Amino acid sequence: MSLNRRTLLATTGAALTAGALRPAFAAAAAPIRIGEINSYTAIPAFTLPYRKGMELAVAQINADGGVLGRPLELLVRDDAGKPDDTLRLAAELVGEQKVDVLAGGYLSNVGLALSDFALQNKRLFVAGEPLTDALVWQKGNRYTYRLRPSTYMQALMLVEEAAKLPAKTWATVAPNYEYGTSTVKWFKQLLLARRPDVKFVADQLPPLGKIDAGAVVAAIEQAKPQAIFNVTFGADLTNFVRQGNTRGLFDGRAVVSVLSGEPEYLEALGDEAPSDWIVTGYPVVGVTDKANTDFIAAYKAKFNEAPKMGSVVGYSLIKSIAAGIAKSKSTDQDAMAAGFAGAHFATPFGDAMWRAQDHQSTLGTYVGRTALKDGHGVMVNWRYVDGASALPSDDMVKTLRPAG
Repeated sequence: MSLNRRTLLATTGAALTAGALRPAFAAAAAPIRIGEINSYTAIPAFTLPYRKGMELAVAQINADGGVLGRPLELLVRDDAGKPDDTLRLAAELVGEQKVDVLAGGYLSNVGLALSDFALQNKRLFVAGEPLTDALVWQKGNRYTYRLRPSTYMQALMLVEEAAKLPAKTWATVAPNYEYGTSTVKWFKQLLLARRPDVKFVADQLPPLGKIDAGAVVAAIEQAKPQAIFNVTFGADLTNFVRQGNTRGLFDGRAVVSVLSGEPEYLEALGDEAPSDWIVTGYPVVGVTDKANTDFIAAYKAKFNEAPKMGSVVGYSLIKSIAAGIAKSKSTDQDAMAAGFAGAHFATPFGDAMWRAQDHQSTLGTYVGRTALKDGHGVMVNWRYVDGASALPSDDMVKTLRPAG
């Protein structure tokens, strides 16, 4: 999964340009350029499958005639997870490359930096992965749209199951930045609304990517909670699970965990993957609906491997942008800022749309439990939760989102 910036940038033009497909278009049809920025070298387990998902969607859309009679062209940049790099790259893509749409983002703080850039420069930004609610609520703006279910949405999906547990005392562990603190905030608020008898007895907020898992596990064990809410991901999740397994933290305790059912993270854990955690994720080996199976077959045919959650997000991101542009009938920035609202688009998880009131998509996710099968983690007893069912009311959005 190693990737350096030189390799990424050297392959971007050859792999992602629509140039090879342009003979199918009118000679005067300039490509619609999507400038995509993501944390490729910082978080390759998610972003490399994500990039492949984008490539597949671009190839399919261009093979079908493009958008507004124009091919899509994808320009990819690596921000290494740093907001300062993100802003520099956004300026280059807009100023020098003249992209029509900015897209991407992984970490929530990076996504917020891009959203502010979009507002200041009046450029459309479509966020794929950043989950912070602030992106579409407290700091939302007319030029920013967000694809994945937010921290509020995923917390609500998990609270549906957490509230059924007999546990009355809880501990939380989350990375100490916007995504982590926001997810914990909503989980607490939503669970307490359903279970006022619940008490939170410990909160651990390790720095992102630098968790001292042994110390975190020891602190949680000392608080003796009956259940744990986990928001760590990536290498932090792997370290937390390993230390927790070694020290028996999870024995006899319920664990509710965001994102941990995604193949990217279960594969990294191998036979150390936990069992019976309540998680959000993607049970790619078990889905049978046509939208999923068609996507999986096309992805395997192109890349000779099964898709991951990142693949779904990258693919859906491009599909959502294409649908928004088609509805807007233009790549004018203000036309797209208004025109994306209400646009429907196809995803491997079925139809989704861009909500007008907060620019959040209705893409959902799966909720289930983890299990070990043939020496690796999988999701079992899962169900798909439509994002539309986990969105807040219009009245709530009005109290959170600024006008304009």
